[in-house]
Amino acid sequence: MAIDREATLKKAEKFLRQGRLDNAIAEYLRVVEENPRDWSTVNTLGDLLVRAGQIESANEQFTRIADHFFDEGFLPRAAAVYKKILKLRPDTEHALLRTAQIFEKQGLVVDAKAALVNVAERRVKRGDRRGAGEIQLRISALDPTDLGAGLAAAKAAGDLGDAKGAVDRLIKLAADFQERGKVAEGLQALDEAIKLDPNNADVRAALVSGLIQGGELDRASKLATSAREFKTIAAELYARGRADEALGVLERALEQEPDDAETRSQLVRSFISRGELDRARTWLSGELADPELLLGLSEIELVSGNASHGRELLQRVLQRDPTRREQIVLLGCRLCETKAESAFECIDVATDAAVADHDWPAAASALHEYVTRVSGHIPALMKLVEVCVDGGLEATMYTAQAQLADAYLLAGRPNEARVIAEDLVAREPWERANIERFRRALIALGEPDPDGVIADRLSGDSPFMSIDLGFDLNEDPSAEESPAPEPAPGAPVHAAPPPIDLSDILTETAVPAARQPSDGFEIDLSDALGELTAEPPAAGAAHEEIDLVLEEVRVEAPRQRADTSGQQLRAAQAHWQAGQPAEAIKALQQVVRSPRHRFEAAAMLARIHRDRGSVSEAIEWFERATQAAAPTAAASHEVLYDLAQLLVSAGEADRALAVYLELQADAPDFRDVSQQIERLSQKA
Repeated sequence: MAIDREATLKKAEKFLRQGRLDNAIAEYLRVVEENPRDWSTVNTLGDLLVRAGQIESANEQFTRIADHFFDEGFLPRAAAVYKKILKLRPDTEHALLRTAQIFEKQGLVVDAKAALVNVAERRVKRGDRRGAGEIQLRISALDPTDLGAGLAAAKAAGDLGDAKGAVDRLIKLAADFQERGKVAEGLQALDEAIKLDPNNADVRAALVSGLIQGGELDRASKLATSAREFKTIAAELYARGRADEALGVLERALEQEPDDAETRSQLVRSFISRGELDRARTWLSGELADPELLLGLSEIELVSGNASHGRELLQRVLQRDPTRREQIVLLGCRLCETKAESAFECIDVATDAAVADHDWPAAASALHEYVTRVSGHIPALMKLVEVCVDGGLEATMYTAQAQLADAYLLAGRPNEARVIAEDLVAREPWERANIERFRRALIALGEPDPDGVIADRLSGDSPFMSIDLGFDLNEDPSAEESPAPEPAPGAPVHAAPPPIDLSDILTETAVPAARQPSDGFEIDLSDALGELTAEPPAAGAAHEEIDLVLEEVRVEAPRQRADTSGQQLRAAQAHWQAGQPAEAIKALQQVVRSPRHRFEAAAMLARIHRDRGSVSEAIEWFERATQAAAPTAAASHEVLYDLAQLLVSAGEADRALAVYLELQADAPDFRDVSQQIERLSQKA
């Protein structure tokens, strides 16, 4: 039957105040037996046991507390309790050993060694030489650079009848010396080890490695007998720039282990990079089932110009191992400089695989890497736009559209360029790059007055459609239009042209996180341009009108909308904190149109989607936030870090590594970026 803890503690307190120590101890024992992890009560019980002279019982209670803190990683607390135990019983070995471990974890090597020496001396006094030898091994492990301690540890291992342990200690000691550039001392330790065990393959391998580090490569080659040793020598030869010799040694390694697919693949890749394709093919004879070797053979075919066969091999690679999609993308990136079309076959195959898995960000990322290296590649840009549309990747789609329009212009295809340029201008008429792209397309089509056409479109007198912003095509055209919004109180009054109010375009036209396809939306800037003459403007006047419109859009519209965007941002934050993510998203979709608050809105949208488990949407919005102007460098760093972590959780290790590297370049000491980069690099 469970006890009443509070009542029992109260009773114990009464006994204590009455001087009835044994009765109080009994009550505290009842509480501890009922709840063994009530550490506060356990500590109180231990203190009472000390007062009662029951030192051993007290130490049992204190040991439970200290071991708990130690196991949970609360090392300072554990150290304090172990110190309390040692004050009561200085010869408590368990407390001494745990204290040494804590000192070691805290980097206090001298203190750790002192605690261990104390234990070793006590064991020697009581005749436990074997136990003392074990402690000597631990002392040596604390400071591998201490040659005396290392030799003493090896001797202790030999005295314990552990020849293998002694050899292992010498091997480790030699490795530590070699890492610190003390090659001679390292080889001396290995010589001692080989004397103890002449047939030890590990010692011979370590000796081979030491000889290589010391530059005695000929001796190392003579001592090597296994494929592993040959590969070790080859790696060192590669590091010293002696690739020809390294390849020869690798061939000897493959002769020892013909089934070593990794070494075979390494040889194949090396021969491919050297242009020795025939020699590479000799190592790829017969029916291949290993994806790595298939990947090597596909690279040979692609480099040789056999694109169709290379593509077929890449598809076979993914059939056998779908996880090699990123490797195929990396292969395509390597081939971009020399074989652009063959490289596109790699990217295309990887993209198709990603699309089949509905992994739209990965598909877009592969294509983006390609068009970054091979600019103006129309098929790749067309596919990138297609993937962005299907996957709802809005920000990437706009960039891809702009690149595709430029590629069309460069290729002499102004009709297609004009369609895209019109869409870009309709969506963001304040971007001068879009206006210039539209003008170039009109000029290429032979339009005699391109500036006039642009001004006509911007004025709203001619249809100007955007495929992203929707309106109802079935709406009754005779229906009365909504009245124009009243100007804000206190708004400044300008001379002609009047102030530009783009609220209908920039604020009330919602742009969701992943844009839904719609039939189109007509942009009407007639209010913005004011009273324009009915006469068609001259070319020069039209150009001036365009500049005026762009300047007004850049300056006035954001200024007039600043307060509203700020209020919407605060409302979104309130909705999010109140546990209303849907309402927060709705508000943020308006705020993100404001250049002033675009970073905060995009970052908040990303985190909301992340918390709701919508990984792809979260990644997309984090990327949009990185493209906007951050209010502070710290905020930018936080967004980059969150994006990298999300990419890691989504299995996008390569993209995450790239983001971490970008963050490290700007803030080298930010959080654990260096450790994350090292971990991802090792994994790659």
